[in-house]
Amino acid sequence: MEQALYGPEGFFLRPEGPAGHFRTSVHASPLFAGAVARLLAGVAEELGTDELAFVDVGAGRGELVAGVLAAAPAGLSVRAYGVERAARPEGLDPRVEWTDRVPEGVRGLLFANEWLDNVPVDVASVDEAGTVRYVEVRADGTERLRGVVEGPDAEWLERWWPLREPGERAEIGRARDEAWAAAVGALAAGTAVAVDYAHVRESRPPFGTLTGFRAGREVEPVPDGSCDLTAHVAMDAVASAGGEGWELVTQREALRGLGVSGGRPPLSLASSDPGAYVRALAAAGEAAELTARGGLGDFVWLTHRVPGPRGGRA
Repeated sequence: MEQALYGPEGFFLRPEGPAGHFRTSVHASPLFAGAVARLLAGVAEELGTDELAFVDVGAGRGELVAGVLAAAPAGLSVRAYGVERAARPEGLDPRVEWTDRVPEGVRGLLFANEWLDNVPVDVASVDEAGTVRYVEVRADGTERLRGVVEGPDAEWLERWWPLREPGERAEIGRARDEAWAAAVGALAAGTAVAVDYAHVRESRPPFGTLTGFRAGREVEPVPDGSCDLTAHVAMDAVASAGGEGWELVTQREALRGLGVSGGRPPLSLASSDPGAYVRALAAAGEAAELTARGGLGDFVWLTHRVPGPRGGRA
């Protein structure tokens, strides 16, 4: 998975970028970046400063960080970072610092939209004798069960995703826990948010969630670099790894709290200002997509707050 996504011929290093294959909330509507910009302003208020950082982790081709900078309130000084393994995209706002690692010691908002689902994981499955083994896969998609899962991986499974019956599968999320703990730990003060497909211990899928996407379609998760490889996130495990001060809500709840509503504009506006009515109707449609049940609205937002002294610089 690591090589298929991030190796020399990896999927995320392809020139068309993720947007050439799948559509995230960022691509669905500029309302999403606007909501994140309002969240950033709220973090600035909590920190008692008008100078802070915005760290976009898993930045793709910079769509979200550029949108947040464009929507940031006047008077707010934002030091922006795009964290991504791919090269800096051409034409990106020069204010964005492009880096392959999360910056250390900044104060502000760290936002990871659909990042954790692409942090590579090992897959485990129960064999006919009831032993939990690693699933190995060739570049052509052929699978086999090999070594016994032991040590920290076995401990993680027992705590967060216990496997009992032959054929059951799980994605071992320990690497994601560690990645998120490191990201939260990099903040000197502020808020860290992870948004992703997710599940919790009470509702784990019995056969895992690993899948592939290519050109807008779901495909077999073959690790040859031709498709995205993604698996839903065990978000309760990630939350625990990040330390105290966290909460989980759906994207529907989070965006509505940030002013994104799918309510239709009043019909009276169509008579008094037809242009404004059409624009408001389009925005309502985009908001409805971002908050829809069974779709983007079911994404989970994990929020970690990192306390620190008020005032100071980013």
